[in-house]
Amino acid sequence: MNFDEHKLIAGDLEAVFLPGQGMLGASLRHKGEELLRRLENLESAADKGSTAGIPLLYPWANRLAVPHFMAGDREIWLDLTSPLLHTDDQGLFIHGVKWALLNWEVVTSKSNQLVTRFDWNKPDLLAVFPFRHQIEFSATLTPESLTIATEILSEDMVPISFGFHPYFGLPGLDRSQWRLEMPAMHMLLLDYKKIPDGEERFFNRFDDLLGDHDIDAGFALLEGIPKFSISGGGRRITLEFLENYRYAQIFAPKDKDFVALEPMTAPTSALTSGTGLVWVQPEQHFKAVFRISVASE
Repeated sequence: MNFDEHKLIAGDLEAVFLPGQGMLGASLRHKGEELLRRLENLESAADKGSTAGIPLLYPWANRLAVPHFMAGDREIWLDLTSPLLHTDDQGLFIHGVKWALLNWEVVTSKSNQLVTRFDWNKPDLLAVFPFRHQIEFSATLTPESLTIATEILSEDMVPISFGFHPYFGLPGLDRSQWRLEMPAMHMLLLDYKKIPDGEERFFNRFDDLLGDHDIDAGFALLEGIPKFSISGGGRRITLEFLENYRYAQIFAPKDKDFVALEPMTAPTSALTSGTGLVWVQPEQHFKAVFRISVASE
């Protein structure tokens, strides 16, 4: 597979995005060292729909409890045979359309900024998410940070349930020695299929070495601009939810060398539950923004 790479450079930071393959963030380097993970075999990940680097999960993040949902008084059924979709090990549709199958149009390409656009109007796309709209994706790099903004302009009334799944790692330091910091939040309790069951419990601020911690949890955010970070080995990576990301998923399995800090516009399976779901009215805009900052310590 030939990847359509666009590189951004600003000071000690370099980022690579793939407009022809879902606008995947395929690299984020600081002083020449890679900070993203699961990049070893992007061709295999693209074929399977597996997540890697910084993927946009669209039009929904994480799992759907069932393959149908309500849009007003209309029941929407996904095309169960669509090659665009993929499932988890329980057979639940996960992470929307396979990222590599979404080919974005480049609108602006500068040394430190890339702006792309995608029209959600083809029959195969409408068969799995029947809402006509346009998506604009911008990635802006400064010497200190990468900011990613996603904007929706709707033709139809569109439910907003997308997110990102950035995989981070600290070079030259064992995962157990990374320090993870998370703000106080509400943890979403899950059923046996990892779908929120409607209950929440308070989660105290976390600031500790990862050690043997094994984390896979969803959260409702409390702070206006929450910050998550991992640090160690003289470097700190901080993710800030700047606009319209009101939920988070944190995935830090103890046997893997990554931490996924995931901004989400809605909780898992919001399309089917309606919980936390925002609808954009026709001819209206929705914009969500997060920032990844990198600093030497």
